Amino acid sequence: MTYKYKTKGVCASHIELELEGDIIKEVRFIGGCSGNTQGVAALVKGMKANEAIERLEGIRCGFKPTSCPDQLSKALREALE
Repeated sequence: MTYKYKTKGVCASHIELELEGDIIKEVRFIGGCSGNTQGVAALVKGMKANEAIERLEGIRCGFKPTSCPDQLSKALREALE
């Protein structure tokens, strides 16, 4: 399943992700800090979505109340619903 999530409060404009059941197959951040978002995407590839959500949820970027990893946790949660 491919899912597109419109981010809120971060530099990336949206996240595209592909799940096979509850396993993360692919993540692409559109915009944002390229090296960091590529790193996060590579680290979660092959991980169970719920494990990624637990690890990423609540991470903040500086003084912002959210971050690209936190937005990925929200995208994953929505995709699983």
